[in-house]
Amino acid sequence: MQNTLLGKTVLITQSTEFMGPVLCDVFAEQGARVIQSNAPLTAPDAAREVIERAGPLDVLVANLSIAAPATPVTEVNDAEWREVFAALVDPLPRLVRAVVPGMIGQGSGKILLVGSAAALRGMKRASSYSAARGAQLAYVQAVGVELAAQGIQVNAIAQNFVDNPTYFPPEVQANVRFQERLRREVPLGRLVGAREDALFAAYLCSSAADCFVGQVFPVCGGWVTR
Repeated sequence: MQNTLLGKTVLITQSTEFMGPVLCDVFAEQGARVIQSNAPLTAPDAAREVIERAGPLDVLVANLSIAAPATPVTEVNDAEWREVFAALVDPLPRLVRAVVPGMIGQGSGKILLVGSAAALRGMKRASSYSAARGAQLAYVQAVGVELAAQGIQVNAIAQNFVDNPTYFPPEVQANVRFQERLRREVPLGRLVGAREDALFAAYLCSSAADCFVGQVFPVCGGWVTR
């Protein structure tokens, strides 16, 4: 796969976190002009300001992350719930509202959410995080079918057990109990490589993937399959 994004202007949010660094590298390798943004997105006007500074875009990659709380369900308070939703859910429609008019004007565009498979399989002590990730995916599915007729494809990667510094830093990967869990729960038997994930993201943002609309693609080594 070479130059699949040649001539495309791509904005990647949280560019220094989660999948941001490898996405920036791989998208640039594929010929894109990559605009990296690490601006906080929790303020109501922040997403609009980021999009305005970027200028016309062919692709928006909503790379959104937060350290996942591990709170028992009876101890999840309103403050935690709102904090997680403010980081993961609220910025997404704001980004979309800001970027879509320009994409409609040019007759094409791609929006890709880098989300989580935590929304697709129950996990203990992850209720606030999983709920927020699920809201992201539901939004992508609805917006994807709404915008398809206007030449804009909106899709999501729902990932877990993908090598990244936010959720699987070196100290976690070196932990014996984590290695045992990996072998037990992930059919692939290893973490999905960061570049493997980023190359798939680049494909979904290319013209070769124009047929995908409002779809959620699990990337998790078989931890979930749909």
